[in-house]
Amino acid sequence: MLRGKMNVLRIKCCTATSNGRGAARLLPSERQKFTAACVQPLFFPLLFERMQLTTLFSHPRGVRRRSLLALGAFGALGAAAPALAQFRVEISGVGARQWPIAIAPFAGEAGAPQKLSAIIAADLQRSGQFRVVEAGGAALNEAQRPDMGDWRARGADSLAAGSATRRGDGRWDARYRLWDVPGERDLGGQSYAVATGDLRLAAHRIADDIYEKLTGEKGVFATRLAYVTRAGGRYTLWVADSDGENAQAALSSPEAIISPAWSPSGKQLAYVSFEARKPVVYVHDVASGKRRVLANFRGSNSAPAWSPDGRTLALTLSVGGGSQIYLISASGGQPRRLTQSASIDTEPAFSPDGSQIYFVSDRSGGPQIYRMPASGGAAQRVTFNGNYNVSPAISPDGRWLAYISRSGGFRLHVMDLSTGAVKAVTDTSNDENPSFAPNSRLIVYATRGGALMTTTPDGAIKARLAGKGGEIREPAWGPFQR
Repeated sequence: MLRGKMNVLRIKCCTATSNGRGAARLLPSERQKFTAACVQPLFFPLLFERMQLTTLFSHPRGVRRRSLLALGAFGALGAAAPALAQFRVEISGVGARQWPIAIAPFAGEAGAPQKLSAIIAADLQRSGQFRVVEAGGAALNEAQRPDMGDWRARGADSLAAGSATRRGDGRWDARYRLWDVPGERDLGGQSYAVATGDLRLAAHRIADDIYEKLTGEKGVFATRLAYVTRAGGRYTLWVADSDGENAQAALSSPEAIISPAWSPSGKQLAYVSFEARKPVVYVHDVASGKRRVLANFRGSNSAPAWSPDGRTLALTLSVGGGSQIYLISASGGQPRRLTQSASIDTEPAFSPDGSQIYFVSDRSGGPQIYRMPASGGAAQRVTFNGNYNVSPAISPDGRWLAYISRSGGFRLHVMDLSTGAVKAVTDTSNDENPSFAPNSRLIVYATRGGALMTTTPDGAIKARLAGKGGEIREPAWGPFQR
Protein backbone atom coordinates (compact mmCIF):
# COMPACT_ATOMS: atom_id res chain seq x y z
CA MET A 1 0.00 0.00 0.00
CA LEU A 2 1.39 3.35 -1.01
CA ARG A 3 0.73 6.31 1.21
CA GLY A 4 1.72 9.95 0.88
CA LYS A 5 0.73 12.87 3.03
CA MET A 6 -1.99 13.90 0.57
CA ASN A 7 -2.07 10.76 -1.57
CA VAL A 8 -3.91 7.59 -0.75
CA LEU A 9 -4.00 4.38 -2.73
CA ARG A 10 -6.46 1.99 -1.19
CA ILE A 11 -6.28 -1.50 -2.60
CA LYS A 12 -8.76 -4.29 -2.03
CA CYS A 13 -7.56 -6.85 -4.54
CA CYS A 14 -6.88 -10.55 -4.28
CA THR A 15 -4.54 -11.60 -7.06
CA ALA A 16 -2.52 -14.58 -8.14
CA THR A 17 0.28 -15.10 -10.58
CA SER A 18 1.67 -18.25 -12.06
CA ASN A 19 4.99 -16.68 -12.99
CA GLY A 20 8.03 -18.47 -11.68
CA ARG A 21 10.83 -16.82 -9.79
CA GLY A 22 14.55 -16.64 -10.46
CA ALA A 23 14.56 -17.62 -14.14
CA ALA A 24 14.54 -15.45 -17.24
CA ARG A 25 11.38 -15.77 -19.34
CA LEU A 26 9.68 -13.98 -22.18
CA LEU A 27 7.78 -10.83 -21.33
CA PRO A 28 4.18 -10.76 -22.57
CA SER A 29 5.18 -8.28 -25.27
CA GLU A 30 8.04 -10.53 -26.38
CA ARG A 31 5.84 -13.62 -26.31
CA GLN A 32 3.25 -11.84 -28.42
CA LYS A 33 5.86 -10.99 -31.07
CA PHE A 34 7.31 -14.49 -30.90
CA THR A 35 4.05 -16.34 -31.35
CA ALA A 36 2.94 -13.99 -34.08
CA ALA A 37 6.38 -14.05 -36.23
CA CYS A 38 -32.93 4.05 -11.61
CA VAL A 39 -33.93 6.11 -14.61
CA GLN A 40 -37.69 6.09 -15.38
CA PRO A 41 -39.02 7.92 -18.49
CA LEU A 42 -41.06 11.00 -17.68
CA PHE A 43 -42.56 11.00 -21.14
CA PHE A 44 -42.04 8.48 -23.91
CA PRO A 45 -41.16 10.64 -26.92
CA LEU A 46 -37.83 11.53 -25.31
CA LEU A 47 -37.21 8.07 -23.90
CA PHE A 48 -33.87 7.36 -25.49
CA GLU A 49 -32.40 10.77 -26.20
CA ARG A 50 -29.03 9.84 -24.77
CA MET A 51 -30.79 8.46 -21.68
CA GLN A 52 -30.55 11.77 -19.90
CA LEU A 53 -33.09 13.34 -22.21
CA THR A 54 -35.58 10.93 -20.71
CA THR A 55 -35.42 13.02 -17.57
CA LEU A 56 -34.35 16.26 -19.23
CA PHE A 57 -33.39 18.66 -16.49
CA SER A 58 -32.88 16.07 -13.77
CA HIS A 59 -30.07 14.39 -15.69
CA PRO A 60 -27.16 16.43 -17.00
CA ARG A 61 -24.47 15.37 -19.41
CA GLY A 62 -18.44 20.82 -23.48
CA VAL A 63 -14.84 22.10 -23.25
CA ARG A 64 -12.21 24.26 -21.94
CA ARG A 65 -9.17 22.73 -20.39
CA ARG A 66 -5.92 24.51 -19.94
CA SER A 67 -3.60 23.60 -22.78
CA LEU A 68 -0.96 21.26 -21.48
CA LEU A 69 2.49 22.29 -22.51
CA ALA A 70 3.84 19.68 -24.85
CA LEU A 71 6.20 17.22 -23.28
CA GLY A 72 9.62 18.64 -23.78
CA ALA A 73 12.84 17.08 -24.88
CA PHE A 74 12.79 13.37 -24.28
CA GLY A 75 15.15 10.59 -25.11
CA ALA A 76 16.12 7.06 -24.32
CA LEU A 77 18.11 6.45 -21.18
CA GLY A 78 20.16 3.75 -22.81
CA ALA A 79 20.07 1.56 -25.85
CA ALA A 80 17.64 -0.96 -24.46
CA ALA A 81 14.47 1.08 -25.28
CA PRO A 82 13.23 4.23 -26.04
CA ALA A 83 1.91 20.78 -3.31
CA LEU A 84 1.13 17.00 -3.79
CA ALA A 85 -1.97 16.26 -5.82
CA GLN A 86 -4.82 14.73 -3.91
CA PHE A 87 -6.07 11.46 -5.31
CA ARG A 88 -7.79 8.36 -4.13
CA VAL A 89 -8.09 5.15 -6.11
CA GLU A 90 -10.18 2.31 -4.77
CA ILE A 91 -9.69 -0.97 -6.60
CA SER A 92 -11.60 -4.18 -6.05
CA GLY A 93 -11.79 -7.53 -7.77
CA VAL A 94 -9.90 -10.72 -8.39
CA GLY A 95 -7.43 -10.91 -11.23
CA ALA A 96 -5.39 -13.97 -12.19
CA ARG A 97 -2.23 -13.60 -14.27
CA GLN A 98 -1.52 -10.09 -13.01
CA TRP A 99 2.04 -8.90 -13.45
CA PRO A 100 3.73 -8.23 -10.07
CA ILE A 101 5.60 -4.93 -10.33
CA ALA A 102 7.31 -2.66 -7.81
CA ILE A 103 7.50 1.10 -8.30
CA ALA A 104 10.27 2.38 -6.06
CA PRO A 105 9.99 5.91 -4.63
CA PHE A 106 11.58 8.26 -7.18
CA ALA A 107 14.64 10.21 -6.09
CA GLY A 108 13.78 13.88 -5.62
CA GLU A 109 10.01 13.43 -5.77
CA ALA A 110 9.62 14.40 -2.12
CA GLY A 111 10.40 17.99 -3.17
CA ALA A 112 8.24 17.88 -6.31
CA PRO A 113 4.61 19.03 -6.55
CA GLN A 114 3.59 15.51 -7.60
CA LYS A 115 4.55 12.11 -6.22
CA LEU A 116 5.37 10.43 -9.53
CA SER A 117 5.81 6.89 -8.20
CA ALA A 118 2.36 6.91 -6.58
CA ILE A 119 0.66 8.13 -9.77
CA ILE A 120 2.45 5.47 -11.85
CA ALA A 121 1.58 2.71 -9.38
CA ALA A 122 -2.07 3.75 -9.27
CA ASP A 123 -2.27 3.82 -13.08
CA LEU A 124 -0.83 0.33 -13.45
CA GLN A 125 -2.94 -1.12 -10.64
CA ARG A 126 -6.12 0.38 -12.07
CA SER A 127 -5.48 -1.22 -15.47
CA GLY A 128 -6.15 -4.66 -14.03
CA GLN A 129 -3.01 -6.01 -15.68
CA PHE A 130 -0.65 -5.42 -12.75
CA ARG A 131 -0.35 -6.16 -9.05
CA VAL A 132 1.73 -3.50 -7.33
CA VAL A 133 4.28 -4.94 -4.91
CA GLU A 134 5.09 -2.91 -1.79
CA ALA A 135 8.24 -0.92 -2.50
CA GLY A 136 8.85 1.18 0.60
CA GLY A 137 12.37 2.00 1.71
CA ALA A 138 14.72 4.62 0.32
CA ALA A 139 14.26 6.30 -3.04
CA LEU A 140 15.90 4.60 -6.01
CA ASN A 141 16.93 6.54 -9.10
CA GLU A 142 17.27 5.35 -12.69
CA ALA A 143 21.08 5.33 -12.60
CA GLN A 144 21.37 2.89 -9.71
CA ARG A 145 21.49 -0.84 -10.32
CA PRO A 146 19.06 -2.44 -7.87
CA ASP A 147 19.71 -5.48 -5.71
CA MET A 148 17.71 -8.01 -7.75
CA GLY A 149 17.80 -10.60 -4.98
CA ASP A 150 16.02 -8.21 -2.64
CA TRP A 151 13.30 -7.45 -5.19
CA ARG A 152 12.87 -11.13 -6.05
CA ALA A 153 12.34 -11.80 -2.37
CA ARG A 154 9.59 -9.17 -2.34
CA GLY A 155 7.83 -11.00 -5.16
CA ALA A 156 8.41 -8.46 -7.92
CA ASP A 157 8.82 -9.59 -11.51
CA SER A 158 9.48 -6.02 -12.68
CA LEU A 159 10.88 -2.91 -11.01
CA ALA A 160 10.68 0.73 -12.04
CA ALA A 161 12.90 3.40 -10.50
CA GLY A 162 13.47 7.03 -11.41
CA SER A 163 13.95 10.63 -10.42
CA ALA A 164 12.38 14.09 -10.51
CA THR A 165 14.88 16.94 -10.84
CA ARG A 166 14.24 20.68 -11.10
CA ARG A 167 16.06 22.24 -14.08
CA GLY A 168 17.61 25.67 -14.24
CA ASP A 169 14.88 26.91 -16.59
CA GLY A 170 12.18 26.00 -14.07
CA ARG A 171 11.09 22.81 -15.78
CA TRP A 172 11.40 19.32 -14.34
CA ASP A 173 13.24 16.27 -15.64
CA ALA A 174 11.18 13.15 -15.00
CA ARG A 175 13.22 10.01 -15.65
CA TYR A 176 12.71 6.31 -15.15
CA ARG A 177 14.24 2.92 -15.89
CA LEU A 178 12.52 -0.48 -15.96
CA TRP A 179 14.07 -3.77 -14.87
CA ASP A 180 13.15 -7.41 -15.44
CA VAL A 181 13.87 -8.77 -11.97
CA PRO A 182 14.05 -12.57 -12.54
CA GLY A 183 16.09 -12.11 -15.70
CA GLU A 184 18.12 -9.24 -14.20
CA ARG A 185 17.66 -7.35 -17.46
CA ASP A 186 17.67 -3.60 -18.03
CA LEU A 187 14.57 -2.93 -20.14
CA GLY A 188 15.49 0.69 -20.80
CA GLY A 189 13.86 3.93 -19.81
CA GLN A 190 12.93 7.41 -20.87
CA SER A 191 13.21 11.03 -19.78
CA TYR A 192 10.66 13.84 -20.05
CA ALA A 193 11.37 17.55 -19.61
CA VAL A 194 8.11 19.20 -18.57
CA ALA A 195 6.66 22.32 -17.00
CA THR A 196 5.65 22.03 -13.36
CA GLY A 197 1.98 21.80 -14.31
CA ASP A 198 2.68 18.80 -16.50
CA LEU A 199 4.36 16.52 -13.97
CA ARG A 200 1.20 14.44 -13.65
CA LEU A 201 1.16 14.04 -17.43
CA ALA A 202 4.79 12.92 -17.35
CA ALA A 203 3.90 10.31 -14.72
CA HIS A 204 1.05 9.06 -16.92
CA ARG A 205 3.46 8.90 -19.89
CA ILE A 206 5.90 6.82 -17.86
CA ALA A 207 3.07 4.48 -16.83
CA ASP A 208 2.15 4.16 -20.52
CA ASP A 209 5.76 3.32 -21.39
CA ILE A 210 5.93 0.63 -18.70
CA TYR A 211 2.56 -0.80 -19.70
CA GLU A 212 3.61 -1.09 -23.35
CA LYS A 213 7.03 -2.59 -22.57
CA LEU A 214 5.47 -5.33 -20.44
CA THR A 215 2.23 -6.08 -22.30
CA GLY A 216 3.01 -5.15 -25.90
CA GLU A 217 -0.08 -2.91 -25.99
CA LYS A 218 -0.43 0.85 -25.78
CA GLY A 219 -1.29 2.29 -22.39
CA VAL A 220 -4.11 4.80 -21.93
CA PHE A 221 -2.98 6.67 -18.82
CA ALA A 222 -2.06 9.87 -20.69
CA THR A 223 -5.48 10.05 -22.34
CA ARG A 224 -8.32 12.20 -21.00
CA LEU A 225 -11.87 11.87 -19.77
CA ALA A 226 -14.79 14.23 -20.19
CA TYR A 227 -17.73 14.19 -17.82
CA VAL A 228 -20.52 16.42 -16.52
CA THR A 229 -21.40 17.34 -12.96
CA ARG A 230 -24.52 18.89 -11.52
CA ALA A 231 -24.04 20.82 -8.28
CA GLY A 232 -25.77 23.82 -6.77
CA GLY A 233 -28.13 24.17 -9.70
CA ARG A 234 -25.31 24.37 -12.27
CA TYR A 235 -24.01 21.93 -14.83
CA THR A 236 -20.28 21.81 -15.60
CA LEU A 237 -18.44 19.97 -18.33
CA TRP A 238 -14.99 18.84 -17.19
CA VAL A 239 -11.93 17.47 -18.95
CA ALA A 240 -9.70 15.41 -16.65
CA ASP A 241 -6.81 12.97 -16.66
CA SER A 242 -7.67 9.30 -17.16
CA ASP A 243 -7.71 8.80 -13.38
CA GLY A 244 -10.28 11.59 -12.94
CA GLU A 245 -7.72 13.95 -11.44
CA ASN A 246 -6.61 17.37 -12.69
CA ALA A 247 -10.12 18.24 -13.89
CA GLN A 248 -10.45 21.52 -15.81
CA ALA A 249 -13.82 23.19 -16.41
CA ALA A 250 -14.73 23.56 -20.06
CA LEU A 251 -18.26 24.94 -19.74
CA SER A 252 -20.60 25.87 -16.91
CA SER A 253 -24.30 26.57 -17.32
CA PRO A 254 -27.53 26.73 -15.31
CA GLU A 255 -29.04 24.55 -18.05
CA ALA A 256 -28.33 20.90 -18.73
CA ILE A 257 -25.23 19.75 -20.62
CA ILE A 258 -25.33 16.21 -21.99
CA SER A 259 -23.72 13.76 -24.42
CA PRO A 260 -20.05 14.81 -24.61
CA ALA A 261 -18.32 12.98 -27.47
CA TRP A 262 -14.61 13.20 -28.36
CA SER A 263 -13.44 13.73 -31.91
CA PRO A 264 -11.00 11.06 -33.16
CA SER A 265 -8.14 13.59 -32.92
CA GLY A 266 -8.94 14.42 -29.30
CA LYS A 267 -8.91 18.12 -30.19
CA GLN A 268 -12.67 18.68 -30.14
CA LEU A 269 -15.72 17.71 -28.12
CA ALA A 270 -19.26 17.62 -29.40
CA TYR A 271 -22.01 17.96 -26.79
CA VAL A 272 -25.60 19.01 -26.27
CA SER A 273 -26.48 22.15 -24.30
CA PHE A 274 -29.91 23.36 -23.24
CA GLU A 275 -28.81 26.97 -22.73
CA ALA A 276 -31.08 28.05 -25.63
CA ARG A 277 -33.98 26.40 -23.78
CA LYS A 278 -33.84 23.51 -26.25
CA PRO A 279 -31.24 20.85 -27.05
CA VAL A 280 -28.59 22.20 -29.44
CA VAL A 281 -25.42 20.39 -30.56
CA TYR A 282 -22.13 22.29 -30.24
CA VAL A 283 -18.55 21.47 -31.26
CA HIS A 284 -15.95 22.75 -28.80
CA ASP A 285 -12.21 23.20 -29.37
CA VAL A 286 -10.48 21.74 -26.32
CA ALA A 287 -7.31 23.86 -26.42
CA SER A 288 -8.82 27.28 -27.13
CA GLY A 289 -12.26 26.91 -25.56
CA LYS A 290 -13.89 28.27 -28.72
CA ARG A 291 -17.09 26.59 -29.86
CA ARG A 292 -19.61 26.65 -32.66
CA VAL A 293 -23.15 25.46 -33.23
CA LEU A 294 -23.28 22.26 -35.26
CA ALA A 295 -27.00 21.46 -35.16
CA ASN A 296 -29.83 23.78 -34.16
CA PHE A 297 -32.68 22.54 -36.28
CA ARG A 298 -36.36 22.64 -35.45
CA GLY A 299 -37.19 20.28 -32.61
CA SER A 300 -34.59 18.24 -30.75
CA ASN A 301 -30.88 18.01 -31.65
CA SER A 302 -29.08 15.38 -29.61
CA ALA A 303 -26.73 12.38 -29.20
CA PRO A 304 -23.75 13.40 -31.40
CA ALA A 305 -21.28 10.67 -32.39
CA TRP A 306 -18.13 11.18 -34.49
CA SER A 307 -17.24 8.96 -37.42
CA PRO A 308 -13.78 7.34 -37.10
CA ASP A 309 -12.31 9.69 -39.74
CA GLY A 310 -13.67 12.77 -37.95
CA ARG A 311 -15.34 14.15 -41.06
CA THR A 312 -18.91 13.35 -40.14
CA LEU A 313 -21.13 13.07 -37.10
CA ALA A 314 -24.23 10.98 -36.61
CA LEU A 315 -26.87 12.55 -34.40
CA THR A 316 -30.55 12.37 -33.50
CA LEU A 317 -32.87 15.02 -34.90
CA SER A 318 -36.62 15.45 -34.76
CA VAL A 319 -36.72 18.01 -37.56
CA GLY A 320 -38.87 15.65 -39.62
CA GLY A 321 -41.27 14.84 -36.79
CA GLY A 322 -40.08 11.81 -34.82
CA SER A 323 -36.58 11.23 -33.51
CA GLN A 324 -34.41 9.75 -36.26
CA ILE A 325 -30.72 9.22 -37.05
CA TYR A 326 -29.04 11.72 -39.39
CA LEU A 327 -25.52 12.35 -40.70
CA ILE A 328 -24.01 15.83 -40.81
CA SER A 329 -20.63 17.14 -41.91
CA ALA A 330 -18.28 18.07 -39.08
CA SER A 331 -18.20 21.57 -40.56
CA GLY A 332 -22.01 21.82 -40.42
CA GLY A 333 -24.53 22.16 -43.23
CA GLN A 334 -27.67 20.24 -44.04
CA PRO A 335 -28.10 16.82 -42.43
CA ARG A 336 -28.90 13.62 -44.33
CA ARG A 337 -31.49 11.31 -42.84
CA LEU A 338 -30.46 7.67 -42.37
CA THR A 339 -33.37 5.96 -40.59
CA GLN A 340 -36.89 6.06 -41.98
CA SER A 341 -38.95 4.52 -39.23
CA ALA A 342 -42.06 5.48 -37.31
CA SER A 343 -40.18 4.64 -34.11
CA ILE A 344 -37.75 6.51 -31.92
CA ASP A 345 -34.21 5.96 -33.26
CA THR A 346 -31.37 7.50 -31.25
CA GLU A 347 -27.95 7.08 -29.57
CA PRO A 348 -25.90 6.35 -32.70
CA ALA A 349 -22.39 4.91 -32.33
CA PHE A 350 -20.03 4.10 -35.21
CA SER A 351 -18.21 0.80 -35.53
CA PRO A 352 -14.41 1.24 -35.40
CA ASP A 353 -14.04 0.85 -39.18
CA GLY A 354 -16.86 3.32 -39.83
CA SER A 355 -18.88 0.85 -41.88
CA GLN A 356 -21.78 0.45 -39.43
CA ILE A 357 -23.78 2.50 -36.98
CA TYR A 358 -25.21 0.99 -33.82
CA PHE A 359 -28.25 2.75 -32.39
CA VAL A 360 -31.23 2.37 -30.05
CA SER A 361 -34.78 1.98 -31.32
CA ASP A 362 -38.15 1.01 -29.90
CA ARG A 363 -39.30 -0.49 -33.21
CA SER A 364 -39.67 -3.89 -31.53
CA GLY A 365 -41.75 -2.48 -28.67
CA GLY A 366 -39.10 -1.61 -26.09
CA PRO A 367 -35.68 -0.01 -26.51
CA GLN A 368 -33.19 -2.37 -28.12
CA ILE A 369 -29.84 -1.95 -29.87
CA TYR A 370 -29.65 -2.31 -33.66
CA ARG A 371 -27.00 -1.80 -36.30
CA MET A 372 -27.22 -0.65 -39.90
CA PRO A 373 -24.81 0.32 -42.69
CA ALA A 374 -23.30 3.75 -42.08
CA SER A 375 -24.89 4.92 -45.32
CA GLY A 376 -28.33 3.82 -44.11
CA GLY A 377 -30.38 0.77 -45.01
CA ALA A 378 -31.87 -2.26 -43.32
CA ALA A 379 -31.25 -2.51 -39.58
CA GLN A 380 -30.34 -5.71 -37.76
CA ARG A 381 -31.28 -6.23 -34.13
CA VAL A 382 -28.29 -6.88 -31.85
CA THR A 383 -29.66 -7.22 -28.29
CA PHE A 384 -32.27 -9.81 -27.33
CA ASN A 385 -31.76 -10.31 -23.60
CA GLY A 386 -34.13 -8.13 -21.59
CA ASN A 387 -36.71 -5.60 -22.71
CA TYR A 388 -34.72 -2.38 -22.15
CA ASN A 389 -31.21 -1.99 -23.62
CA VAL A 390 -29.68 1.42 -24.33
CA SER A 391 -26.42 3.43 -24.59
CA PRO A 392 -24.34 1.29 -26.98
CA ALA A 393 -20.54 1.71 -26.95
CA ILE A 394 -18.28 -0.28 -29.27
CA SER A 395 -14.74 -1.13 -28.21
CA PRO A 396 -12.07 0.32 -30.52
CA ASP A 397 -10.89 -3.19 -31.41
CA GLY A 398 -14.44 -4.08 -32.49
CA ARG A 399 -14.69 -7.01 -30.10
CA TRP A 400 -17.08 -5.75 -27.44
CA LEU A 401 -20.41 -3.97 -27.19
CA ALA A 402 -21.03 -2.29 -23.83
CA TYR A 403 -24.53 -1.09 -23.00
CA ILE A 404 -26.98 -0.49 -20.17
CA SER A 405 -29.69 -3.07 -19.59
CA ARG A 406 -32.61 -2.86 -17.19
CA SER A 407 -32.02 -6.06 -15.26
CA GLY A 408 -32.49 -5.75 -11.53
CA GLY A 409 -31.81 -2.05 -12.02
CA PHE A 410 -29.87 -0.34 -14.79
CA ARG A 411 -26.64 -2.34 -15.04
CA LEU A 412 -23.65 -2.30 -17.34
CA HIS A 413 -23.53 -5.31 -19.66
CA VAL A 414 -20.87 -6.37 -22.16
CA MET A 415 -21.50 -8.48 -25.27
CA ASP A 416 -18.85 -10.41 -27.17
CA LEU A 417 -19.80 -9.40 -30.73
CA SER A 418 -18.24 -12.51 -32.24
CA THR A 419 -20.37 -14.93 -30.21
CA GLY A 420 -23.27 -12.83 -28.91
CA ALA A 421 -22.48 -13.89 -25.33
CA VAL A 422 -23.61 -11.27 -22.78
CA LYS A 423 -22.42 -10.67 -19.23
CA ALA A 424 -23.52 -8.20 -16.55
CA VAL A 425 -20.22 -6.78 -15.33
CA THR A 426 -21.45 -4.68 -12.37
CA ASP A 427 -23.58 -5.35 -9.31
CA THR A 428 -24.78 -1.75 -9.01
CA SER A 429 -28.30 -0.69 -9.96
CA ASN A 430 -28.08 2.67 -11.70
CA ASP A 431 -25.19 2.60 -14.20
CA GLU A 432 -25.04 4.85 -17.25
CA ASN A 433 -23.10 5.92 -20.29
CA PRO A 434 -20.31 3.35 -20.79
CA SER A 435 -17.31 4.46 -22.82
CA PHE A 436 -14.27 2.37 -23.80
CA ALA A 437 -10.64 3.29 -23.30
CA PRO A 438 -8.85 3.61 -26.66
CA ASN A 439 -7.02 0.30 -26.10
CA SER A 440 -10.34 -1.50 -25.36
CA ARG A 441 -9.03 -2.76 -22.01
CA LEU A 442 -11.19 -0.61 -19.71
CA ILE A 443 -14.67 0.90 -19.64
CA VAL A 444 -15.55 4.09 -17.80
CA TYR A 445 -19.11 4.61 -16.59
CA ALA A 446 -21.12 6.53 -14.02
CA THR A 447 -23.24 4.88 -11.36
CA ARG A 448 -25.54 5.54 -8.42
CA GLY A 449 -24.49 8.42 -6.21
CA GLY A 450 -22.64 10.13 -9.05
CA ALA A 451 -19.55 7.90 -8.85
CA LEU A 452 -17.08 7.71 -11.71
CA MET A 453 -15.97 4.09 -12.21
CA THR A 454 -13.85 1.93 -14.49
CA THR A 455 -14.08 -1.80 -15.07
CA THR A 456 -12.34 -4.36 -17.21
CA PRO A 457 -14.66 -5.78 -19.91
CA ASP A 458 -15.01 -8.99 -17.95
CA GLY A 459 -15.92 -7.09 -14.77
CA ALA A 460 -13.01 -8.62 -12.83
CA ILE A 461 -11.27 -5.39 -11.78
CA LYS A 462 -13.09 -2.19 -10.89
CA ALA A 463 -11.79 1.18 -9.74
CA ARG A 464 -13.52 4.26 -8.39
CA LEU A 465 -11.96 7.38 -9.87
CA ALA A 466 -11.61 10.87 -8.50
CA GLY A 467 -14.21 13.37 -9.61
CA LYS A 468 -15.33 16.92 -8.97
CA GLY A 469 -18.02 17.48 -6.37
CA GLY A 470 -21.63 17.03 -7.31
CA GLU A 471 -23.49 14.39 -9.24
CA ILE A 472 -21.23 12.96 -11.94
CA ARG A 473 -22.79 12.00 -15.28
CA GLU A 474 -21.93 11.35 -18.90
CA PRO A 475 -18.33 10.11 -18.85
CA ALA A 476 -16.60 9.85 -22.23
CA TRP A 477 -13.07 8.45 -22.71
CA GLY A 478 -10.90 10.38 -25.14
CA PRO A 479 -8.67 8.88 -27.84
CA PHE A 480 -4.92 8.38 -27.86
CA GLN A 481 -3.16 11.73 -28.09
CA ARG A 482 -1.69 12.32 -31.53
